Amino acid sequence: MAYEREQDRLFLAEQTQGQAQREIARRHAKLAQAVQSKAVARLQPLDPRELSPSELLRYIQVAAEIERRAVGEAPSAAVTAEAQEQGADVAALADEERRARMDQLRRELERRLAEGAQ
Repeated sequence: MAYEREQDRLFLAEQTQGQAQREIARRHAKLAQAVQSKAVARLQPLDPRELSPSELLRYIQVAAEIERRAVGEAPSAAVTAEAQEQGADVAALADEERRARMDQLRRELERRLAEGAQ
């Protein structure tokens, strides 16, 4: 009899904990949606031509990371290291090369934004 009461108590504790975890997950999801909405509203008026090469690179990195996580992929250490190297490379470029790289990144960002809007 004591064993059964203990099993019932454990079962109820697990149920309560599970409900609490689900409620936390729901609140976090709602909060994340609200934050995303604010971020998207803030990003909409940005002109990619006005962003620095490092800003463009960072936007692309973050967007790719979000996309990977959204489909259940873990972040890639190789991609992260490569992106950091590219950021360092941009800083070391001459003005003309930096402009060319910025144009390339801007086109890539615009392409990705256009794909996302479809």
